[in-house]
Amino acid sequence: MGIKLIAVDMDGTFLDDSKNYNRARFAKQYEQMKAQGIRFVVASGNQYFQLKSFFPEIDREISFVADNGGWVVSEDKDIFNAELSRQEYNTVIDHLLSLPHVDIITCGKRNGYTLKSYSEDFKQMAAMYYHRLELVEHFGHPDDVIFKIALNLPDDMVEDLLDSLAVVLNGVMVPVSSGHGSVDLIIPGVHKANGLRILQEKWGIKDSEVVTFGDGGNDAEMLRQAGYSFAMENAPEKIKKIARFQAGHNNREGVLDVIDKVLNGEAPFH
Repeated sequence: MGIKLIAVDMDGTFLDDSKNYNRARFAKQYEQMKAQGIRFVVASGNQYFQLKSFFPEIDREISFVADNGGWVVSEDKDIFNAELSRQEYNTVIDHLLSLPHVDIITCGKRNGYTLKSYSEDFKQMAAMYYHRLELVEHFGHPDDVIFKIALNLPDDMVEDLLDSLAVVLNGVMVPVSSGHGSVDLIIPGVHKANGLRILQEKWGIKDSEVVTFGDGGNDAEMLRQAGYSFAMENAPEKIKKIARFQAGHNNREGVLDVIDKVLNGEAPFH
């Protein structure tokens, strides 16, 4: 039984801290993956349009589990869209607007949406992750399918906010950490593992034939689900405890090193 699917988180995992990766090395690996019948999936909390920009040569060949599973695209075709109801959206936004020191991005299929009134620094940072970002006067429900809501706040507030939102929004949305100063609110059951499960069912791939890589709270479900799960060396201890194995540091091509082992049939992939 061989490996048939490799899924990678991006920030802090596949990408280094400068948001780059070794493109020449990966291009050779990708050709080997295709020759061995291994699917490559990008599984990230980020916007689909941003994610595909990292793979311009192959974006129509590979698959994306974007917005933490809210939007699944395979070979340039829509496979799955989650959608937050208008009533649920309004409930969540009303609560979020009452919180100090929290910047909000609502994540839709056409665009991300954030306030014109936010600081220029925040808007510039948001534009790095949302290649389609619309600045709005208010957070009234846009004419769009909303998958997710992303929050930005000081690092020292993250844990307390995760705890409080889990209580206040119970049954409506689930808060997960997605990196430094970032929290994603996802629809219950709509996470990266669910997106991978949809693709696995489409292709007839078992969990035992899947390799996943991650470094954050929004990777937990897919790290638990995969037969071969790798937490990055730079991941928090609680994520390392979830994964079955550990990869090297994201700044030292830790993911690509493990992919070489998959392709060469080295331990633990005998």
